Amino acid sequence: MASKTANRTPPRSRREPAGRAPGRDKYSVLLPTYNERENLPLIVWLLVKSFSESGINYEIIIIDDGSPDGTREVAEQLEKIYGSDKILLRPREKKLGLGTAYIHGMKHATGNYIIIMDADLSHHPKFIPEFIRKQKEGNFDIVSGTRYKGNGGVYGWDLKRKLISYTQLLPIHPPFHIVGEKKASFLCRLTYYLVEPTLSFRGANFVTQILLRPGASDLTGSFRLYRKEVLQKLIEKCVSKGYVFQMEMIVRARQLNYTIGEVPITFVDRVYGESKLGGNEIVSFLKGLLTLFATT
Repeated sequence: MASKTANRTPPRSRREPAGRAPGRDKYSVLLPTYNERENLPLIVWLLVKSFSESGINYEIIIIDDGSPDGTREVAEQLEKIYGSDKILLRPREKKLGLGTAYIHGMKHATGNYIIIMDADLSHHPKFIPEFIRKQKEGNFDIVSGTRYKGNGGVYGWDLKRKLISYTQLLPIHPPFHIVGEKKASFLCRLTYYLVEPTLSFRGANFVTQILLRPGASDLTGSFRLYRKEVLQKLIEKCVSKGYVFQMEMIVRARQLNYTIGEVPITFVDRVYGESKLGGNEIVSFLKGLLTLFATT
C-alpha cells in the first residue's frame, strides 16, 4: 500500500503568501528619479539585462518627481522600447521626497517582492540575483545591500567631495533639546568626533550603529529587497521623509521582528549629474537620527 504521506503537499513557509506557485515570484523595482536623464537609460538597460539573463520575472517602476532636465521624456522613450509591461512610468508633478516616492510606486507594483535602489548607477543590478538567492536561502523578510561587510565598499569619492561633505557638517546645530541635556552633550561629542575622521558615509553609519543598534551593518544604505507586505507594513509605521526614511525602515523592522539578510555590495559614486546629498539632507539626517534615538 502506498504511503498516505507520499502525495502530501509540502508545508508552506509561515511567511510565504498563499496563491503564488513557487518559481512564479515577481520583482518590482522602484526607481525614484530627479534629474537623471543621462543615468536612466543605462540603469534600465542593466536591469533588463540582469533580469533577462537570470530568467527573473520583473517590472521597473520609474517615479519621476518633475525633473526639469527631461528625465520624464527619457522614461517615456524607455517605456516604448522595452514595453509598458516592463517599464512603468508613474510620475509626480514635483519633488516630494524619497519616502513618498516609494509609497507612490508601491501603489502600482504588481510584484510580490519590491526592490529599491538608486537610479544614478551607484547600485549595480548585478547584485540583485544575489539578493534573491539570499532571500530564498534564509527566507528573509528583507535583504539589504551592505557596504561594510565582506568585499563590500564605497568607491569614487575623491578628497574634494569628502572635504565638502565634512565642512557641510561643521556649522550644523541639531535640535538636541529633543533628547535632553545629558544625551545632547553625549550626542554632540559622539557625532563630531566619530564623523570627523571618516569624512564619508561610513562615519554616518557608524554613529547610527552606536546609537540605534539596528541589527544590520548598513543602516543608511538604499539598495534593498523587501517582501511586498513587509514593506507596506513598514511604510505604515515610518514617519520620516527623505534619506532618513531608509534608516527608519530598518529600525522599525527590528521592532517588528522582521528578519534581515545582508549581501555585500560596492557603492560607486555617480558618473553623470549632481549628488542630491546637500546641507539640507545632512541636517535632516541628524534630526532623524536624534528622533529615532529618543523614541526607539
